[in-house]
Amino acid sequence: MRKIGIPEIEDIALGASLLGAGGGGDPYVGKLVAIGAVRECGEVTMLDPEEVPDDALVVPIAMMGAPTILGEKAVGAGEYQSIYKTVSSFYGKPIFALMPIEAGGVNSMLPIAAAARLGLPLVDVDGMGRAFPELQMVTFTIGGGSATPMALVDEKGNSCIFNTITNKWTEDLARAVTMACGGSVSVSLFAMEGAFMKKYGVRGIVTRSQMLGSAIRRVKESEAGTPEEKFLEITEGFRLFKGKITDVLREVRGAFNFGKVVLDGIGEDKGRSACVTFQNENLTAEVDGEILATVPDLICLVDTETFTPIPTDALKYGKRVLVVGLKCFPLWRTPEGLELVGPRYFGVDTDYIPLEERCKGGRK
Repeated sequence: MRKIGIPEIEDIALGASLLGAGGGGDPYVGKLVAIGAVRECGEVTMLDPEEVPDDALVVPIAMMGAPTILGEKAVGAGEYQSIYKTVSSFYGKPIFALMPIEAGGVNSMLPIAAAARLGLPLVDVDGMGRAFPELQMVTFTIGGGSATPMALVDEKGNSCIFNTITNKWTEDLARAVTMACGGSVSVSLFAMEGAFMKKYGVRGIVTRSQMLGSAIRRVKESEAGTPEEKFLEITEGFRLFKGKITDVLREVRGAFNFGKVVLDGIGEDKGRSACVTFQNENLTAEVDGEILATVPDLICLVDTETFTPIPTDALKYGKRVLVVGLKCFPLWRTPEGLELVGPRYFGVDTDYIPLEERCKGGRK
C-alpha cells in the first residue's frame, strides 16, 4: 500500500505513454484530469493485488472512443458517481477498489481520477500490460472473463448496461453507442473478484509505468554510456531503427486510426529505410523489407533527444525518432493470446515470432 500524488502521476503518465505502444491517447490530457482530481480530493491509495480479498469486487474504469475528444469534453465527477451506483447496485455489494484496464496515456490516468473522486483505492494491475484498440483484447478474456455487465455513461447523464453473448459483441455494440454519444464515454467493464484479478491480471503495471517515467526523465543524467544505451537498458528494449520521418499516411476506418510511418535512416542506420504500421497502436516494424517486430510485442517510437514517447497521432514529417521493441506480457504469447491479438488478427500476413528471435537473440 502506498499513496499516489501529483509527482507520481507525472511519472506514471510518461511511462504509460511508452507502454501504450503508440496508442492510448495524449498523456497530457489524461494527466490533467488525474491531477485535477487529486488536487480537489486528495491522494489515491494504491494496493498490491495481494492486498485485495479474493471475494472483493474490483472494477476497471476507462474511457472508450477517441482520446483527443477529451480536450473538448473532459470527464467529470458525475460520470464516476453514476458508474459506481450502476455497478454496485447491479452486483448487490460495494466496489472495493478500482483498476486500469490498460497502460496508455489516457486510460492509465482516468482510473486514478476516479479513485480520487470516489475515495476508493487503486490496484496495481491491469489487463494488457500495454494498450490495444479493442476492448475484448485483455488477459481476462483469455481467462474466460466477461466484459459484461458493462456500464457506459456520458457527460450528459445518459447511461446503460450491456449484457452481451461475447466480448467481441460488447466491443461492437459499445462502439456504436460511443459514437452516438459524441465519440467518447466513460465505461466500467470486466468487473471481477479479487481471486480472478490475481490469476489473470498484469501485476505491477502502475509501478512499472512510474519507474519507466522517472527513468526517462533522468536518462541524460547517467554518466555510464550514452543516453540511448541507458534508455535501452532501463526499458529492456531492443533497438530496431533510428531515422527521420519522411511520410505519414493516415486514414480512419470505422472507429480506428489506420496508417503507416515511413523513415529514412540516420546515424548508423543511414542508407536504410523502415516502415511502422499502426491501428491506433503500432502493429509492425520493418527495416529494409524485413519484419523485426509485430504485435503483441510493443513497438514504440521515441524522440531521439529526449526519449519521450511519441503517439501515432503526433507523428510528423521531419521528426527524428528511435524505434524500440519491448517484449509483451507472456500470456499474450500463448495460442489463446495470439488468437486475440496476434498479427493475423490485425490482417498482417505473418505468424508471430517473438521480438528477441526476430532480432537474432540479442538486444541491438
